[in-house]
Amino acid sequence: MSKRKTVWIPAILAAIAAALLLAYSLWHHPSNAGRHFPPGGAGRPPREEEGGLGGLAKTLGTISLYLGAAGFVWFWFKKKLKSPSLLVRRVGKLLRTAHKPLGWATLLLIAVHGAYFLFTKLQDHKIWSGLAAFAILLAIAGYGFFVNKIRNKWMRTVHRTLGLLWVPVLVIHAGGSAILASAAALAVGAVVALLEKKAAA
Repeated sequence: MSKRKTVWIPAILAAIAAALLLAYSLWHHPSNAGRHFPPGGAGRPPREEEGGLGGLAKTLGTISLYLGAAGFVWFWFKKKLKSPSLLVRRVGKLLRTAHKPLGWATLLLIAVHGAYFLFTKLQDHKIWSGLAAFAILLAIAGYGFFVNKIRNKWMRTVHRTLGLLWVPVLVIHAGGSAILASAAALAVGAVVALLEKKAAA
């Protein structure tokens, strides 16, 4: 198995692209926090769409966050397939099977979500943070696709590192929804540890 670290290059390029997109978002579209608007709402930013296709696209984006979190949860079970806890073993086997489908479903939903807003709300500052998150996700998907095709000891490490890097970018883009999805994934890890401790007692 190869140990060449050149497999990190695409991941580094994706991270740089994401950082540049985030920097552009912050520089070109400064926050409205602290600004005072005249009576009547003149000059206020437009309200978020809540219904119709806009609402559906937003919902798809939120669902994709939780699908991504579910895919990441496999990390807690990866080395627990021989756990003393029957529940942990069964859920681990289920997640091992579901990990790739969850990843592709996440990519698909985010692509639909992003495409809609890219064409309908191009001036929204969240477009750029969304593109940054999508750049990282594409890299995650790419490494996930090739992880069993390219025999290199770093492939899984890069894949996992990109998954961790994706989290803060998502928090910048999606805010509370991303924080809740991340918290849910961490909570699952805590539950796994408790179940193992209880089963081993």
